[in-house]
Formats: sequence, C-alpha cells, structure tokens
Amino acid sequence: MSDRTNALQQAVIEAYQQQRPLCIVGGNSKAFYGGAQAGHPLSVSEHQGVIDYQPSELVITARAGTPLVMLESLLAEQNQMLPFEPPHFSPQATVGGAVAAGLSGPRRPWSGSLRDALLGCTLINGRGERLTFGGQVMKNVAGYDVTRLMAGAMGTLGLLLQVSVKTVPKPELEKTLSQMVSANETLNTMSRWSALPLPLSGLCYDGERLHARLSASAKVINAAAR
Repeated sequence: MSDRTNALQQAVIEAYQQQRPLCIVGGNSKAFYGGAQAGHPLSVSEHQGVIDYQPSELVITARAGTPLVMLESLLAEQNQMLPFEPPHFSPQATVGGAVAAGLSGPRRPWSGSLRDALLGCTLINGRGERLTFGGQVMKNVAGYDVTRLMAGAMGTLGLLLQVSVKTVPKPELEKTLSQMVSANETLNTMSRWSALPLPLSGLCYDGERLHARLSASAKVINAAAR
C-alpha cells in the first residue's frame, strides 16, 4: 500500500477507536447534495492517479481522489469515454465523489447508469479494514455485489480507495437538435422518438424547446436528423 493509503487507513482506525464521525471529502463539488455534512473532514484529494488502463479491454482503474477531468482526458486520448457521463459541478470533481453520489448524465437511458459501469472497488470499512470487491471484468461471482452498493452511498458504507469502471468508444460525431414543443406534447414526443431506431444519447425539455442529442457516425446522424 502507498503512504497515502496507509495514512487514510490509520485515520479511519483512530476515528473508530475514538468513536469520532468522519466526513469524507474529495473535490467538495457535491457538498450541496444529500443531507447536511457532519464529522471531522477526511480528505482523499491527494489519493489520486490511474492504476491500470487497458484501452483494448475497455476498463480503467483509478484512485478515488483522481479528478474526473484527468480521467476523461486520458480516455479521450484513446478515443474512449465513460458511458454514464458523470456531472462535474466543478473542475475539482473526483472519481470517488462521482461514485459516492451515484449521479449519471443524459446518456443514462441509453448507455446505463454509473452503477451499471462499476466493476470493482477497494475500500476501507468503518473498522479501518481494507477490503476489495469485484474485479476488472464482467463475470459471475458468488456473494453480494458490494461494488455497486457504493454507487450513491455517499460514503456511508466505507471510504473508497479505488474503483474499476467500464469505458466505451467515443461516437464519431454528436449533434444536438431542438424544436418548439408544448409541454403536453413533450412526453409523447420523447416516448415516440425513444421507440424509433434513432441514435439518441440525450433528451431535454427546457419548458419551451425539446432538445435531442444524436451520437453516431456522420451518415447515421444525418439520416436521423432528417
């Protein structure tokens, strides 16, 4: 284990022994989300870096404090991306914070949620024990799928040290179209479009206009746009 991992583990052990609650902090970009924060701050922002990345295997493993912008930049170099499009809210947003919050972006209905992309994780539980669950491939395993329980747990089930997530190839092209649609027509229009063989990757109604994002090859997008 690295010195930073040892320090985090020791901090949890001491807090457990003293019965002192901890407040896990990464980039602090989602402090507004969930209940009021309480406990002694425990920062994981320095516990960062990509541990393993095999583009051909479509999986990446990174420490929880790794900034999302750093991770996504590395994936972009290989023409890949995270399938669930995690919202950042600030440049300091981290991988661990994305998992803890469990928030997914507009691609979720078509590519799945953050939870669906998680393959494995290493964490420190409330007693200061270091535990590893899952792995770096999709396979049948016995026991509870603890890794996916971490999605949206807001750090209540343990301190994330590292996670392994699936990646996907970036689309050749993306195009967003919009049109005026009444509120009454919106849901019917969304449902009708979703049932068609369109390369949708996002739908949004802003109160006046319905926006549709298409992601595919140029030829497919042009046909779908028409």
